[in-house]
Amino acid sequence: MNSHFRPDVSSSPCLLGEQNPDIALPDNAPSSTALLNGLSRVFGIRLSDNPSDPETRMLNDLSRLFHQQRVGMESNLEKHDTPWRNVYLVQHGILRLFREASSGKVSVHHFFTEGDIVWPVFGRTRTVRNTLCLTSVTPVTTWVADFSAFRSAIRSHGEGLWPTFALALTEELAELTSMREFRKHTMSAKERYQLLLEEYPELVKRVPDNQLASWLGVVPATYSRLKTRTARTSDPR
Repeated sequence: MNSHFRPDVSSSPCLLGEQNPDIALPDNAPSSTALLNGLSRVFGIRLSDNPSDPETRMLNDLSRLFHQQRVGMESNLEKHDTPWRNVYLVQHGILRLFREASSGKVSVHHFFTEGDIVWPVFGRTRTVRNTLCLTSVTPVTTWVADFSAFRSAIRSHGEGLWPTFALALTEELAELTSMREFRKHTMSAKERYQLLLEEYPELVKRVPDNQLASWLGVVPATYSRLKTRTARTSDPR
């Protein structure tokens, strides 16, 4: 044991509840830190303490465009027939991207969770011909910025930055969408449900069954049967 160890300067955890003046508690990080950390993950940039670092300057410039927004469950952030004007960085909660037919039938395309960035990928989405809707599934805390200003700020730091950024996110979304469509045509509902449990366990816990059913491409009654059968199979009793 280290002979310099002094037990008299160690603090018992119980003193925290007493707000003992000898215990120095760290200040809570400002909300802007969460925003910067989120942007750094999205762009794959490591934050630097050097203010003259080009990548750090870009992240700081982008962060000034965002403001924090909190909404409750089933709040509409973007609606069809209205130009999609904003970019969203999810801090807490889940967002649902979907289309709604005039008959009221909904087709869920994607769910976005903590750390995801959501923006109007397709040119048509930014016009009155927009057919996409974005709605909160759970209470959501998100960072919001004007899309045009966001894109211009990225371009101002290098002509090639925006195409690289936009292409990466567009390809990711397109790949997920095409794979889901492929599975709908080549796999049974039971197989797709098993993959849902394996690949998106957190969504299964947090998203209503009827929305997951739409995403999976089955009617709610089928989803309910799949869920019940799987629960019976996994029950050890």
